[in-house]
Amino acid sequence: MIFTETRLAGAFIVDVQKREDARGFFAREFCDDEFRAHGLEPVAPQTNMSLSHKAGTIRGMHFQYPPAVESKVVRCVRGALVDIIVDLRPESPTFLEHVAVELTEDNWRSLYVPGRFAHGFQTLRDDTVCIYRAGHRYAPDCEAGLRYNDPRLGLTWPVPVSTVSDKDTAFADFDCVEHDLRQRMMLGTPQAAAPHQSRERALP
Repeated sequence: MIFTETRLAGAFIVDVQKREDARGFFAREFCDDEFRAHGLEPVAPQTNMSLSHKAGTIRGMHFQYPPAVESKVVRCVRGALVDIIVDLRPESPTFLEHVAVELTEDNWRSLYVPGRFAHGFQTLRDDTVCIYRAGHRYAPDCEAGLRYNDPRLGLTWPVPVSTVSDKDTAFADFDCVEHDLRQRMMLGTPQAAAPHQSRERALP
């Protein structure tokens, strides 16, 4: 496996190393030892899957507060998408900055998303399927999100938006939650339970 760190420390693009022959190829898709060797959290108590029927669908920007922060390993197994992650670590020099990575059924690429990052994606093809491992189980009381078109995030989506859930469009402006978010995302400080938003899972 080939690990390439993005400009956001701790976030990695993960490419497979193919062993090809006349049959096709073989590659290691995941290895906890290799993830640990790069200082990454390989534990995956939960694996999630989404199917998005229309190109242009946006899911995000989702995260969980401590003590239930989620690291993620995201892969597109059918179709194509652009995955965007936003650094929400208050102590980070890249706080609120983002990177975008294209994941497709053809490039076999994964994206490792550290905890305390917001995550979302937009599909580029109809009937795109995304699978990701989550480093923490879903915790509805710690669930939160930022709006995909919040001007403070400055995210650029590659194609016209076709579909977004009502829940994702209802997230508060970052300016309204910044103080609380900074406090709750700090490491080593007592963490209050997240404000109740909904018991319905915010699909990634």
